[in-house]
Amino acid sequence: MSRPPNFDPHRVPVIGVDAHLPKVAADLLRPQALAQRFAAPPPWSPEYSTEPKFTERPPVHASVLVPLVQRERMTVLLTQRTQHLSSHSGQIAFPGGKADPEDADPVATALREAHEEIGLDARHVEVIGSLPIYATGSAYLVTPVVALVHQDFTISANDFEVADVFEVPLDFLMDPANHRRHAYEWQGARREWLSMPYREQGVERFVWGATAAMLRNLYRFLVV
Repeated sequence: MSRPPNFDPHRVPVIGVDAHLPKVAADLLRPQALAQRFAAPPPWSPEYSTEPKFTERPPVHASVLVPLVQRERMTVLLTQRTQHLSSHSGQIAFPGGKADPEDADPVATALREAHEEIGLDARHVEVIGSLPIYATGSAYLVTPVVALVHQDFTISANDFEVADVFEVPLDFLMDPANHRRHAYEWQGARREWLSMPYREQGVERFVWGATAAMLRNLYRFLVV
């Protein structure tokens, strides 16, 4: 979920944890199995697709790269956006952004934005598929482009947009025992969203909102 003005997701109570759902089997979290799943996808439906809008501006097409790093324990590469940005400031996100007229397709947008934001060279990236478009409350129509990333990549973050780049284990994110549900009332409507907080070396990475929703859709795609 995109953030309305003056909204602090850390203060919204947890109303449930999805520990009753099965986690994705370890064999499905290996590079070859992931590529095969996208090459021959099973019938499935995304759990999250549209947030309640809080802006009247026309929809804007965008893409994010969902980078699955091929380590012994697969990880997801994420960024923390800088605080001064006008959109989604301070949030944990996938590298990505608005489509440019010159972009051939959503994949081109995702690869270009990942290179501009974190210096990820396309030669280290193997795109294996996409998830359904996710419509944010801030009127972005986001295509999540899923890719395997070879572990010899290097990072050169754009300091204006990116405060930090880090990795979270894929098996942690694909285990619903780590998926927390939140709800709150805003503008007369009840809004619900997920968080997947990950703590490492005393630092909490508060994965939530649109990023968590797209990860939950990846979970649904893999667990069917």
